Formats: sequence, C-alpha cells, structure tokens
Amino acid sequence: MLAYATDDMDAFELLYRRHKSQIFGFLLSKLKNQLDAEEVFQVVFSKLHLARVKYRAEIPFLPWIFTITRNTMIDHIRRRDSYQQHICDTETPLEDYAAPLPEEPCGTVSPQDLSHLNSTQRQALDLRFLQEMSFSEIGERLATSEENARQVVSRAIRKLRKHLTGKEVRHD
Repeated sequence: MLAYATDDMDAFELLYRRHKSQIFGFLLSKLKNQLDAEEVFQVVFSKLHLARVKYRAEIPFLPWIFTITRNTMIDHIRRRDSYQQHICDTETPLEDYAAPLPEEPCGTVSPQDLSHLNSTQRQALDLRFLQEMSFSEIGERLATSEENARQVVSRAIRKLRKHLTGKEVRHD
C-alpha cells in the first residue's frame, strides 16, 4: 500500500488481485444482490485510490480497506433505501423529504421502471436521492430554477408511483 500511495500502479495491481475476491465476496454476502455488490465494489476501489495518499503504515491494510468497504456499503444501503422510500411512499406529500423510512420497504425500483421517465427526470431523481443534492444544486446542474428542479423531481416521483401502483396519485 505504501508503494501504491506513491503512485506505483504495479503495487495497486498486486493489492487488487490479492484482495478483490475477498472484498467482493463480503459485499455479495451482505447485500445479496450482484448489481449492488458490483456498484459498491467499484466505489470502494475509487475511494481507495483517492485515499491512498492518506494511508498510514501503522494501520494494517486489510482492516483499513474493510473499513472503507463497510462504510461504503452502509452509505449505499442508506441512499438506496431512501430513494425507494421516496418513490414508493404514496401517503406523504412530495415535498416532505424528512419523513422517516417505513418499517418495510415497498420494493425496488428497477431500471425498467426508470425507463418510463425521460432523461431529465431520471437525472433529477439521481441527483436528489442518490447524490443527495438540494433542489438549488439540482437546478444549477440542470440549468434551471430551484422551483423547476423541485417540479421535475415531483413529476418524476408521481410518474413512477403511477407506474408502480397502477393508479394515479394526486397531491393538490
């Protein structure tokens, strides 16, 4: 790890080959979903790359990388569950994003479900729930106003709810 911290890419290749199976196996056993495990696995190695210069020799590598892995997995689960809760919760007004998570999630939103949205709506949901951006930040990213960003997210949620439940949900 010390060699990789000084940009030795051969050292990274050795670390990767040595530990990839163990890290991926851990993620798969905890997440029970190959796509989630693959996504978190990629983020773990991205974080490793970014944090390599902060690595301290007195900390054993394996516990250090597994701390990164565990924390990344927890962040992924929180974002995923928060995203699903906002899409599925038909009782809470769309603007009430501070509601606690339900005891039982309503299910997952598949890529096929998201295909019912236009690209702006998909991007807005990603920015809001996966990247946890404010409506102001979303507006800047989409080159629109904060209010319009809020409407894009709300309309996308309504459209997904209608698709998932088979009935239209109105919030007048």
